Amino acid sequence: MATVARADAGRLSFWAKMAIGISAFIVIAFIQFGLRGMVDYVHAPIVMHLHGMAMVAWLGLLVTQSVLAGRGGLALHRRMGWASAVLVPLIVVLASLTCLAALRGRFFPPFFTPAYFLALIHISIVIFAAVVAMAVIRRGQADWHKRLMIGAAVILMEPALGRVLPMPLLMPWGEWLSMVIQLGVVGLIMRHDRRELGRIHPATMAAFIAVALAHVLVELVAVMPWWIAYTDRVIAA
Repeated sequence: MATVARADAGRLSFWAKMAIGISAFIVIAFIQFGLRGMVDYVHAPIVMHLHGMAMVAWLGLLVTQSVLAGRGGLALHRRMGWASAVLVPLIVVLASLTCLAALRGRFFPPFFTPAYFLALIHISIVIFAAVVAMAVIRRGQADWHKRLMIGAAVILMEPALGRVLPMPLLMPWGEWLSMVIQLGVVGLIMRHDRRELGRIHPATMAAFIAVALAHVLVELVAVMPWWIAYTDRVIAA
């Protein structure tokens, strides 16, 4: 029995595998984008580097916490969780500042309008923060907490997919394809739910809705005249 228990503790849980897989995909997507010479990191504003460092730190915490939770290290998992929660407001601020710097420096993709880019970054990061906040509130309910945290990571896949998919060839459908891929990842959690619980957990459905809502809101807001006018004012400021 002791041998079996040690073997189980040595295995990565489903949630740890999801955290590792999503985080690795995001990091590799950005690395390959840079190696292909698609971004001038040398001349990029410092806020972009700070934003990247904060995101990598959050993903690192997510992976570490997921592994700890699956191997009985709940005390350390909880202590690290507060670091992750504190990091999220910083990520929101840095994402916003990075977006503004990109707009004013014309660093954003040419197939996005300025209004679309502004909406994409801000709506996505706010929904990401809201899902993490919900996970923190539900930290005493492990079934909710782990599903929401992985759901938040799925939301972060959007900019990584934009650096992997041939977006110039896919527009205007590229963002919808990104949504389908992200929802497919949530679908893996749904399949796991059905195997383990016999039903789809409400937290998984919440993650599904959050991912879809992010894309739908971006598409709607980006074409509204008041948002376009607001974007022009932001760039001119």
